[in-house]
Amino acid sequence: MMEQDDAETVMWQGRFITAKTRGKWEYVSRARGIKAAVILAMEADHVLLVEQYRVPLGANCIELPAGLIGDHDEGEDTLASAARELEEETGYRADSLEIVGEFFSSPGMVSESFSLVRAHGLTKVSEGGGVDGENITVHRIAMADLPHFVQKKRADGCVVDVKLLMLPGMIV
Repeated sequence: MMEQDDAETVMWQGRFITAKTRGKWEYVSRARGIKAAVILAMEADHVLLVEQYRVPLGANCIELPAGLIGDHDEGEDTLASAARELEEETGYRADSLEIVGEFFSSPGMVSESFSLVRAHGLTKVSEGGGVDGENITVHRIAMADLPHFVQKKRADGCVVDVKLLMLPGMIV
């Protein structure tokens, strides 16, 4: 019998995640079918990155801006969520957004997917930094300086989200 034929069992469920088993596999998923949007905001040879403390890692993490779809408004669609998150986290507004595709970041442990959203026509409208309690630092980095920036942040004790590897010059 293959594991895909085994019944899925919910071991524990919280507000945002659910721990499950299927056969010998243990994994987690987002509760209530919530998905995520990750925003690729590049313009004029610069990229917008965010830095924030991540409790599971015990460290600040350098990441692309991102957020949950529908966690504030159940009917919010992917592009509306991405626009809201981009502005909340970075202080930039996009003239247009396009969905690049759906991706899975750690498929051996997490069933969560994210929609990669490309932002075009960026305009700074505020300081960003997230909503209450997020304490996000915004970084607008020249693409030519990106590898050095990431190396310096690592030396300072930050960890780096794997999605940064999709950026030019970041294959390490």
